[in-house]
Amino acid sequence: MSPEVVSGIKSELGEGPIWDDSKNQISWVCILNGHIHEWSPASETPNTISVGQMIGAMAVCEDGNYIAALKDGFGFVNRKTGHVDMIKNPEEDLPENRFNDGKCDPAGRFWAGTMPISEDKASGSLYMLSSDKDCIKKETDISISNGLAWSLDHKVLYYIDTPTLKVVGYDYDNDNGNITNKRTVINIPKEEGFPDGMTIDNQGMLWIAHWGGWQITRWDPRTGKKLSGFELPVSNVTSCTFGGESMSDIYITSARKGLSMEELEKQPLAGSLFVIRNSGFTGLLAHRFKN
Repeated sequence: MSPEVVSGIKSELGEGPIWDDSKNQISWVCILNGHIHEWSPASETPNTISVGQMIGAMAVCEDGNYIAALKDGFGFVNRKTGHVDMIKNPEEDLPENRFNDGKCDPAGRFWAGTMPISEDKASGSLYMLSSDKDCIKKETDISISNGLAWSLDHKVLYYIDTPTLKVVGYDYDNDNGNITNKRTVINIPKEEGFPDGMTIDNQGMLWIAHWGGWQITRWDPRTGKKLSGFELPVSNVTSCTFGGESMSDIYITSARKGLSMEELEKQPLAGSLFVIRNSGFTGLLAHRFKN
């Protein structure tokens, strides 16, 4: 199974793919250009929403619009007009930070983490935004906040701080979003590339995108063992998610950021969105933000 290019759009820093089953379309962001891209596989129709600032991640709300983690904090994005209604900025005092990856939990709260734009210190944090717009800091001293996933029984939160080369697990309380008992569940060998975005399949296995690793991989969080993976024709693979009518297609984002002209010549597809159709695995529908 070979990855296919989707839509032809190339992002400087593509991230955060999410399948919207109500519209049967894939959405993803270009962080640095402040774009939300939407693509309908059925009609092969692209659409781009510009939010006017860097955007780290977004999720679909119950009302059909987006909740987003933006440079200036959390906000709602109207999918028809592109209008941004800001909610709260938990890091007004940290202008050198930006939001990165984010995702909704099973209870409909939006989680997203920050990182220094310079990528040179652990000044980031992980936040949880509830439906009543209450914003709670859940973790601190984060370098590059990245992948999030919840176990099938909703009792474990999996999380990636990229430079640590680890996936950590927390005991997770779905009623209130509390996390406790942090521990390492997966150690990523450096030669595999740095762990970036993450998703989970219907067997509870974690799928991880590898920055600098040319691949996405499948891991068992109970044993910490690598099970399988798919190679990509680009080095900086940023995230992945399941989609399609049967939730068996894997959509994969990538980036051009950080590549030299020589590297870009060897990786002309860098920054593309890819899909592996009928992957042989099945994912889960994304949780929506309760608003």
